Amino acid sequence: MMHRSVFDAGELTSEFENSGVNPRFIPLIWRHVIQNPNCEWTDIPSLPSAAYTVLRTKFKPLTSSVHSVIDSTDDVTTKLLIKLQNGAFVEAVIMRYDTRLGKYAGKPRPGGPRSTLCISSQVGCKMGCKFCATGSMGFKSNLSSGEIVEQLVHASRLSLIRNVVFMGMGEPLNNYTALVEAVRIMSRSPFQLSLKRITVSTVGIVHAINKLHNDLPGLNLAVSLHAPVQEIRCQIMPAARAFPLEKLMSALRVYQSSSKQRIFIEYIMLDGVNDEDQHAHQLGKLLETYEVVVNLIPFNPIGSLSKFRTSGYEKVLTFQKILRGIYNIRTTVRKQMGQDISGACGQLVVDASDKRSTVSAGVLTDIEDIIHR
Repeated sequence: MMHRSVFDAGELTSEFENSGVNPRFIPLIWRHVIQNPNCEWTDIPSLPSAAYTVLRTKFKPLTSSVHSVIDSTDDVTTKLLIKLQNGAFVEAVIMRYDTRLGKYAGKPRPGGPRSTLCISSQVGCKMGCKFCATGSMGFKSNLSSGEIVEQLVHASRLSLIRNVVFMGMGEPLNNYTALVEAVRIMSRSPFQLSLKRITVSTVGIVHAINKLHNDLPGLNLAVSLHAPVQEIRCQIMPAARAFPLEKLMSALRVYQSSSKQRIFIEYIMLDGVNDEDQHAHQLGKLLETYEVVVNLIPFNPIGSLSKFRTSGYEKVLTFQKILRGIYNIRTTVRKQMGQDISGACGQLVVDASDKRSTVSAGVLTDIEDIIHR
């Protein structure tokens, strides 16, 4: 029988309570494991004897391991290939930013270096988006909350992580229970990430969106919209048939009314499919009564896996100008990072035959700047 991750908080809490161990020891255990990932349970001082028994018989400090670490040539992106206990692989990507290198409103931007971690929630994905390489894997399995959190533990040994985005492999809201528990763990000691620094991306799982604000108030929501009308969404995103655009927009209306937060709209630019002026006007009319930030994502070809082409740079800029100038919708263009190491948030794929990523794509423009402006 495989042991559970010590970061599976619900399981650990239940086992401790059943053994008469106060759960207040859990943050101490997590802190020790983060600092000593190869530790033995007996290395942790001052635990009740029953706690050692529970840990030894049912839990491991880490159930996953870092199989490989690849740095981009520009030194701002690092891809981690992580091997799970069952032999499957997922990818996580560290993106580093230095806010002092740019300007905002004509003035030097404050702050300094910071890192965002793009994290996976599933092995593969069942959504089958036509432009996304992860979908080509099909759905393999859900990650446990501990396996999700362990990606943060591994990444934190390489960089101080300030923001987390669930934009890696998988549809986070299709693994809802583990997602919620993982985010709650990340917001607790010793991680102590504010929910304002965590963003969850979804293709639009309506019933889960309807629960999200009550379960994780303050969390940032990003929606992979990718088309302004239902017909085009269905062509490029098969899951859209189960979650019609009208119902999705109604759910977002309720979510925004409850949360009072911006919603981030992800829109991949596909040449001749969804990038014409008429599509920009349709998107503007769809979103003009919402408080949103639209992130335009120039598509990166993914070899034989895709029939799509990249929208031209001028087309992307025209699309942005229409949304900004006519509909007054804040619109950014996603920065390209980590292409040389296939460091792609949301377009990651692990080939089961050789365990390597096989595609390239852009990753998110500095999420913190988007959130806090």
